[in-house]
Amino acid sequence: MSNAAKLTPFSYVILVLVGEGGAGPHDLVRMMRDGRVYWAAPESQYYAEPKRLAQAGYLEAAKQPGRTHAKTQYTLTDQGRTALAEWLATPARFARIQNEAVVRLLASEYADRGVLLQSLTFLERELDELTQALSVAAQREAELPRRSRALAINRRLALRILDAHRAWITEVRELA
Repeated sequence: MSNAAKLTPFSYVILVLVGEGGAGPHDLVRMMRDGRVYWAAPESQYYAEPKRLAQAGYLEAAKQPGRTHAKTQYTLTDQGRTALAEWLATPARFARIQNEAVVRLLASEYADRGVLLQSLTFLERELDELTQALSVAAQREAELPRRSRALAINRRLALRILDAHRAWITEVRELA
């Protein structure tokens, strides 16, 4: 892979999401929204990265008829499968976390405590929305038999992450 394009952690996200079933940019964005508990990136990257990976030979792009115009469908190439196999053989690391709410708590000395607690109200609503989205995702798991077990395990992890955030919010409220 010396002359191949450099693969980033996000490159592997795209290769995994495309998988054996293939995916178009809109599919990738939908999956990104469903999986934002695990990985966050600007929506534009879900359009740009597959193009880059196709140019580098990791994905194949094909035009397919759409409702109003042709749409692109990406599929893994042998080079993409090899890259995934090599990546899977490398050590997994702890997740990179960017948690704005944690930073807000650290900065809470700069505002009235009520302001911090009010800002966490939105987070609670978002946790509820994410929990609901995971419930919908659970119903779709059977549609992807190759990944249904992995999706279920990841969904349960996401629920534990959301529960941990709810417990954290409770602790913050009890600081008063």
